[in-house]
Amino acid sequence: MRVLAIDTALEACSAALLDTTQGSLLASLSLPMTRGHAESLMPVIDTVMRDSGLSFSDLDRIAVTTGPGSFTGLRVGIAAARGLGLAAGKPVVGLTTLAALAAPLIAADDRLPVTAAIDARHDHVYIQIFGPGGRTVLSARIIAVADAVRAAIAMDKMRLVGSGAALMAAAWPPAVPLHSVDERRAADIGWVARLGAASDPQQSAPRPFYLRAPDARPQDAAQLPRR
Repeated sequence: MRVLAIDTALEACSAALLDTTQGSLLASLSLPMTRGHAESLMPVIDTVMRDSGLSFSDLDRIAVTTGPGSFTGLRVGIAAARGLGLAAGKPVVGLTTLAALAAPLIAADDRLPVTAAIDARHDHVYIQIFGPGGRTVLSARIIAVADAVRAAIAMDKMRLVGSGAALMAAAWPPAVPLHSVDERRAADIGWVARLGAASDPQQSAPRPFYLRAPDARPQDAAQLPRR
């Protein structure tokens, strides 16, 4: 299976092309950034496609991260994935950034728990906790950092990953052992591709995964009255 993976949900603009029959990435490019995803994504995809030597007709599916993350960034990636899928006649699957952040740690050792945490600002994090075998122990949600720590310390040898990992580590009780802290700011695009290959298109629609409403809202008070 050949999978084009796209990620613009967090602090990178990334694309990769995975060939599961070879078990490797044919091409990959990830540019760290906090804004400008809309301008950068199509050139990144074009570079990956050229480097892979494949055309869109050679793909079997497209995978894209759906959030949580930047409202603008994730919409850029989802819109691009949907558009490319429609034009090429290929299925598009969506997967969460929390699952993508946790995936490489689970693959490295699925006996230890993982907490994927993304900084949601205002002393809150988007969080999902995975237990042994990668099973979900706490489903994705937005909660205060202190509450996230209380949920995570219930499991021994916890590993923290994501932009919210440092926030949780700073609030972690000194008496409780913490296995590791990985402060990566975006998912590994190779793992986005691998999760996309394993996803069921019928169960993984490429829809935005919001855990809270946008900070920016229309200013109703500034609108002119209609006549």
